[in-house]
Amino acid sequence: MGVLVITVAALAYGVAVGLLLPRAAYRLAVEPDEPWRDRCPEGHPIRGWLGLPYCRGRCSQAPAPRAPAGPAGAGGTEPGSAQRESQPAGPSHRYGVCVAWSGGLAGALCGVVGGAVGERPEGVVFVGVVPLLLLLALVDLAVQRLPDVLTLPLAGAVAAGLGGAALVPGAGGSWTGALLGGGALGGAYLLLFLINPAGMGFGDVKLALALGVILGWYGWGVWAVGAFLGFLYGALYGLALVLRGLGSRRTAFPFGPFMAAGALTGVLLGGFGA
Repeated sequence: MGVLVITVAALAYGVAVGLLLPRAAYRLAVEPDEPWRDRCPEGHPIRGWLGLPYCRGRCSQAPAPRAPAGPAGAGGTEPGSAQRESQPAGPSHRYGVCVAWSGGLAGALCGVVGGAVGERPEGVVFVGVVPLLLLLALVDLAVQRLPDVLTLPLAGAVAAGLGGAALVPGAGGSWTGALLGGGALGGAYLLLFLINPAGMGFGDVKLALALGVILGWYGWGVWAVGAFLGFLYGALYGLALVLRGLGSRRTAFPFGPFMAAGALTGVLLGGFGA
């Protein structure tokens, strides 16, 4: 059953959903107070939020080519009129992140989390949120922003999902601990934000609510490890930037991906431990 769980989590869910993330990441990667993107870089309208990031055809603003006017009675045309030719479809062009990269990473992460949690009911919740965390990381890496449209519903969905998992026999954690963990981590990040607003975005505070719920499910030990690893991963990345001459101690960089990585590491430790 362990192999089946990993296969379903990685292939049937992780890869399938991961392939659809680049379009949503591209549309959401805008600066604050700007509307979500609705056109690709070539000007074609983007329909929907999930799907492969590619376009075909001409931009809608491009005029259709016209054939030269022929003599009266030739081809059934009137003098001075033009016959509109159909617009040929131009070459396809891609935008956003590579689908192979997003699909492969989502599949790998979902498979690892599914293998760690196994057949316990909370596994559905933890595997389910992995693509959402990856989507948030992609947006944060692009524009250093964690959209409220993802962070706030994620916190509520995780809390509700784990509440349902706690009612199923065989659950490996505590829903009360999860709620307390969410409040504790969100409060800690809020305090850091108030102390140094320039060093942390308010989006990180909102993401911390969901990650705290995830980490608190398996107890305060896992909560502490996952929270610490988020800061450790971010500090190592910042140090690497400084050593490579790409930044200084005051250089801002997206912190959300490291928060998510720390939380997923905590889930792995808690899942295997449970």
